[in-house]
Amino acid sequence: MSSENALQVQQYGPWAVIAGGSEGVGAELAALLAQAGVNLVLIARKPGPLQATAARCRELGVEVRELAVDLTTDEGVDQIISATADLQVGLFIYNAGANTHSAEFLDGDLAAFQRVIDLNVTTPLRLVHHFGALMRERRRGGVMLVGSLTGYLGSARHTVYGGVKAFTRIFAEGLWLELRDHNVHVLELVLGLTRTPAMERVGLNFDVPGMAVSDPADVAREGLANLANGPVHIVSAHAENPTVHATRDRDKVLLASHEMIQKLLQGTPSGPPE
Repeated sequence: MSSENALQVQQYGPWAVIAGGSEGVGAELAALLAQAGVNLVLIARKPGPLQATAARCRELGVEVRELAVDLTTDEGVDQIISATADLQVGLFIYNAGANTHSAEFLDGDLAAFQRVIDLNVTTPLRLVHHFGALMRERRRGGVMLVGSLTGYLGSARHTVYGGVKAFTRIFAEGLWLELRDHNVHVLELVLGLTRTPAMERVGLNFDVPGMAVSDPADVAREGLANLANGPVHIVSAHAENPTVHATRDRDKVLLASHEMIQKLLQGTPSGPPE
């Protein structure tokens, strides 16, 4: 094991919990941590991709536990806490946030919007509260919350989703302040458009001129490399996005972004990705 990997295990091991660890960025994070010798608890809703990623990581020589749970429920959170009670978790990654109800707000279902809030706010708060307290007590560890550029601007059919992603960033900044003197690293890793299996299944047009697209493996490497450099890191391919920096003429920024998103969604059967 290299000295860099040994340092990762010392700070973030011996176990990492990844919610949303079955494919895309979560799977690539899992593989990198497995290469560094960190054991894994992988959590996702679908058992098939979960088992495939777990097998890939076991081949790298680490222990892996799989949990197929619904992260929008209290029961799912209780299962995670129970299944990790005998482990020393040094890293918690929440990569499970998604827009599970893509609808204009006044036409949408409030109960379905509540599930977006539960997946992106309620559940990560409970899990960070649980794992973060144990890390603070041990005076080492890390928390990574995977965010989105959607949290920097309003967008049609993402009214609630954009709001919860904005919450994630502000929450991460406050948590970083509270834990910085306890040797617990906190980072919100902000993603832009990323070529994940979920996005490919939606049928997005990744070839829009001027549209930056990231690769999941590159995003994972960049995220882990910056875990100690919180509170917020925007993936480099998207760091100069105008929506991040514009504080004036927000109407023009929103309209330009909306036009680009419509091109991205061209040809998809149901509009924005869920």
